[in-house]
Amino acid sequence: MISLPTLPPLAGLLLLSGPISDPSGPEQRAVSYLAEEVPRWRSANGCASCHHNGDGAHALFRAIALGVPVPEAALSDSVAWLREPASWDDNGGNGAFSDKRLARIQFARALSAGIEAGRIRNRSALQASADRIASDQQPDGSWPLDGPDTLGSPTTYGWSLASLSALEVLRNADPDRYRTEIDRATSWLRSRPIRTVLDASVELLRPDDPGSPTVSQRRSQAIALLRRSQADDGGWGPFATSPPEVFDTAIAVLALCETDSEEARRMALRGRSFLLSSQLDSGGWPETTRPSGNQSDAQHTSTSAWATLALLATRGIEEPDAADLPPAITPDQNPRTADPPTP
Repeated sequence: MISLPTLPPLAGLLLLSGPISDPSGPEQRAVSYLAEEVPRWRSANGCASCHHNGDGAHALFRAIALGVPVPEAALSDSVAWLREPASWDDNGGNGAFSDKRLARIQFARALSAGIEAGRIRNRSALQASADRIASDQQPDGSWPLDGPDTLGSPTTYGWSLASLSALEVLRNADPDRYRTEIDRATSWLRSRPIRTVLDASVELLRPDDPGSPTVSQRRSQAIALLRRSQADDGGWGPFATSPPEVFDTAIAVLALCETDSEEARRMALRGRSFLLSSQLDSGGWPETTRPSGNQSDAQHTSTSAWATLALLATRGIEEPDAADLPPAITPDQNPRTADPPTP
């Protein structure tokens, strides 16, 4: 069985082995790549970014918390930036990824991970950022982003992943202080239809609410969608019939690591295999973009950060015994058909 930590989703990656000592191993290569990439952006562009100083820094902080060595210089610039949430809205950059509400969530998520890793000790900064995030919440419990509620990407998240990330920031900052906002967010996420791989992953990643009569049904539906949607090479695309993408696979793997079943472990390991086969010589990954096939430095860094988290979460997991697994789905069962409507 997968041994789950008593930590919140997204922050609660699995510590399944000791510090990584093999510099040629996939996890260390990924971390080493981000350690060079994360500080590059601000010095080259004169502004902080949610993809480098947010997503990339978050992955490095998580690596530190799991015992992976990261040079202090790789995060010194991000640490200085994250300590000052009052400055986040004026980061000197405007462009395709300048949604300030989302940026506040991404920076706060990285700040929370930095505190957990022991690289940032200023909890008052987390409190200040959580206050602002709480004020951004809509009455229905969501954190809507600029533009329509469309399919999320590594850097733009989408409404569900952004709202889940905001919820986790509030839980890490002070679950009692933000109880009303947390409950509203949980209710909103629980009401979302499960139609895409990201929908299913967010459902499995969100905190348990055992008082809801629909929890078990929704979790089963999410697992079923991921089962049907997994490609022969182990990856997932955004939809059940889409070609696999690194981001969608990484999110699915992280979600399955929060599910205590042998079947989930098998699916997660197949997803890990896809990520290993997709890793570039540099240690990073090809960017996932919407639509697929475009080029984006921002999406490349965020994609690499999410994939790094997935590798860290699955290192040390052993293959389950075949006798403990349910029968594999056969091709005649058409495993990659469209998902039925959410009840």
